[in-house]
Amino acid sequence: MTVALALLLGSITMGWLAPRLLRRLSDPVVAVVAWLTSIAAVMTTSAVAMVLLLLPEHGLGALDTLHHCWESVRHGTTPTIEVISGLTGGALLTALLVRFAIVGARSARQRAHAREEHRSVLRLAGRREPGAHPTVWLDHDRPLAFSLPGKPGLVVATEGLRRHLTPEEVDAVLDHERAHLNGHHHLLVAAADAVATALPILPLFKRAASSIRELVEMSADLAAARTHGADTVRAALLRVSCHGAPDSALAMSRDALDVRLDRLQWRRRMPNRTRRLLSSGIASITAMALPVVTASAAMFALMLLTCSPS
Repeated sequence: MTVALALLLGSITMGWLAPRLLRRLSDPVVAVVAWLTSIAAVMTTSAVAMVLLLLPEHGLGALDTLHHCWESVRHGTTPTIEVISGLTGGALLTALLVRFAIVGARSARQRAHAREEHRSVLRLAGRREPGAHPTVWLDHDRPLAFSLPGKPGLVVATEGLRRHLTPEEVDAVLDHERAHLNGHHHLLVAAADAVATALPILPLFKRAASSIRELVEMSADLAAARTHGADTVRAALLRVSCHGAPDSALAMSRDALDVRLDRLQWRRRMPNRTRRLLSSGIASITAMALPVVTASAAMFALMLLTCSPS
């Protein structure tokens, strides 16, 4: 039981402190990987802790635990704390998993329905330009662009882009939206929204949706800036509009505009891909290990406090 409580303490500690640490990561791709891995680490460690509470002898005494609980109830005696905490933990874990599954499935259905409605309208109102991710052009003066996931993913743009932006800025906007589709950013945002909605019990979960949205926009900015330059992307951001983009889409100027403009102003060197891959690996390993390290430290501290020198 002590091991289970230590793991649970490690998960809770990481769930509270991780957002502050994750915001210090400068590369948005590495930060996205670290956020998602941290969420997975906290959920996995918490699940393991709950299972250990349910099975105090690491699974070997499962039948004995159930038999003891049954005998206690039949003879009118009070079950042990381990049995009570184990059954409570198991019920709580099951409830959280069911809630997460229900919220995720409902959100996925709503997004799919909205996406199909938008695609149906675009088939009638837009001019389709072929490509790996086809571009649908709408005859509207407002400079607007957004991306819709699917098979294939679509980039939607208005003729207002060509009227109000330079050709280089138009290409930067389109590459920004293609970066969302290539990076499966809509799926990452949907997963983060589901976590934030279903499990708003820790800051790591609660802030996941807004943070992932901000980071995928920064990532798409860098993808466009790698080809067209940071100044071009920054100028396009200042001119393009987000009004009129559906909620199920990712629009270039919707999220964290001031922060992104500031980053583009000062960033002149694009992240090295080899270094980014190495940093992502280190971030993932660190995130997976941190709850266990915290639990081990708690166990060691408890041993020092409770065990006598002899």
